[in-house]
Amino acid sequence: MDKREEILLATLELASQKGLGSVSLGQIADRVGIKKPSLYNHFSSKDEIINELYVYLRQKAKSQLPPSPEGISELVKDKSAYEVLMMSVKNYGVMNSDETMMKFYRVIYSQRSLDPTAAQIVAEETKKMIAATKALFYALSAHKKIECDDIDSAAFSFAMSVHSILDYMTDCKSFGQQTDDKMLSDHIKWFCTQIGGQKNE
Repeated sequence: MDKREEILLATLELASQKGLGSVSLGQIADRVGIKKPSLYNHFSSKDEIINELYVYLRQKAKSQLPPSPEGISELVKDKSAYEVLMMSVKNYGVMNSDETMMKFYRVIYSQRSLDPTAAQIVAEETKKMIAATKALFYALSAHKKIECDDIDSAAFSFAMSVHSILDYMTDCKSFGQQTDDKMLSDHIKWFCTQIGGQKNE
């Protein structure tokens, strides 16, 4: 583990214990056993550390996903709209349920109303999900797996509804309440019938 990675993970541990707003650069330096001025050899600010932590953890979690076919077109051509959307949502859920990633999200979500950097990361993650969903919907439309007059709006609506369901399920899990295992799949199945996917199931 190099020093930058050590700093990132130390920051995450401190933020999960104390809250992001209470973590100082001095505390981070102490945790990794260096002087505070030496921290500036690696990062210019706490905001830079947090942003880099997000990129690092996201890439690490993404690398755990099973390999997928080259290109979205190859991914969708032999599958129904329902199969494609279920697979993409499942992969997104797997990526974001990585233990370290979940710890990061708990920190970020608890601070997003107070910290602009945290709010920016949450917004960036949502934008990535919307962009990926739009790409999938355009590929599904090109392969005539869906019929939709406004692909952008349909993709946005799907991404945001799934995002909300996943948030709800995560919140319930955090305080020990069970949710209906079929909640997500039923919503995706219903959504597919709204955009012409029923015949492809």
